[in-house]
Amino acid sequence: MIVLRALVLCLCCVAAVGCGSKSPAAPTPTSTGPKLTAPTPDSPSEGAAAGTFRPTFVVRNGTSDQTGARLYEFQISDRSDFSSAPASVVHAFTVIARQTSIPEGTDGTTSYTPDFDLQPTTRLYWRARLIQGTTASDWSTMRSFTTPIAGYSRAGELYDPLVAGSTVGVPVGSTTFLPGKGIRINNGNSYVRYQLAQPIDNGEFSMEVEGLSPNGPGPKLKVFSMSDGTGDVYRSAYLLVAQYRGAGGNPDNCIAFKVLLGDPFFKLEPDFGTRAGAVMSLDPSHAYFWKGTWSNGFRLLVKDGINGRPLYDVGMTVADLDTKVAATYNPSPHFAYLGANNGPFGEEDGSWPGAVYRNVWIGRGPRPQSLGSALLPQ
Repeated sequence: MIVLRALVLCLCCVAAVGCGSKSPAAPTPTSTGPKLTAPTPDSPSEGAAAGTFRPTFVVRNGTSDQTGARLYEFQISDRSDFSSAPASVVHAFTVIARQTSIPEGTDGTTSYTPDFDLQPTTRLYWRARLIQGTTASDWSTMRSFTTPIAGYSRAGELYDPLVAGSTVGVPVGSTTFLPGKGIRINNGNSYVRYQLAQPIDNGEFSMEVEGLSPNGPGPKLKVFSMSDGTGDVYRSAYLLVAQYRGAGGNPDNCIAFKVLLGDPFFKLEPDFGTRAGAVMSLDPSHAYFWKGTWSNGFRLLVKDGINGRPLYDVGMTVADLDTKVAATYNPSPHFAYLGANNGPFGEEDGSWPGAVYRNVWIGRGPRPQSLGSALLPQ
């Protein structure tokens, strides 16, 4: 009987443990990975202007509570959230890069220098982290920097920031560089001329423009233009002009354009009703974004600042001419102008006097979204 009572008591105790409100604590798993602290960014400093397209990025080393090889990963991006793909090249330049397996430096810092050019005139972001085995630290604090303000011209694309006192084009007549602002066209007979390295039959010509005001001194003042030569653009079979018309502009102060697709028969030009709907008083102290795109037609977009709301968006194609003949805008050679060169020839008005240009893009593809971001305020 004593043995039986002991057995019953034991079974009751087991039941009590299994059915009670409080269970034994689960075992805590033991971590075998190292405990890492993130590296600290050293240079470039926040907001620094890099002096080269291949700057060196330096961090002060992170720490680990274990011995063993320590490696670093660096990331560069044109997005502050680093959300794009691990690597990206926009046209000829890199805007997103990732480099792994960089051995830790022995002097308390670790550095990385890209072996490629970063995109010019761009605000970029960088960060780094420590990796040991399969364990990674948190990312370091993110820092921004800007690449050198510089222009270039190559087959299929041209970029000209114009804010640093130089141009990849040819200034003609009276022009003035305004530090940090761009180049000013001082009168209707002056302009900046670009000869493209390769003709573009489908592309974009865009820029920021200040100095445009109501009641300009001419009915058909040109903001930008293109043609197939250096002669009078008005006489070119590939005439292309974007206008902010002044006094006598039919109507005054309207935005308009005129394009010939290789022959006067293929002429694209908004009618009076469209021009009348595009009358506006532009502020000369404000920078407007002008963008022309072309292929088998032409579209002109004007925005209130490069990232602002659209003010004008009108396009026409050869189909609007009610003809079955195909035609494209395909000048060869291919010249582009800030302003226009026809003023000295006395046929129509030339450039918009006092217009200030910067951040110019001419390309077979659209303007890279981050190109020129170094010119924009934070």
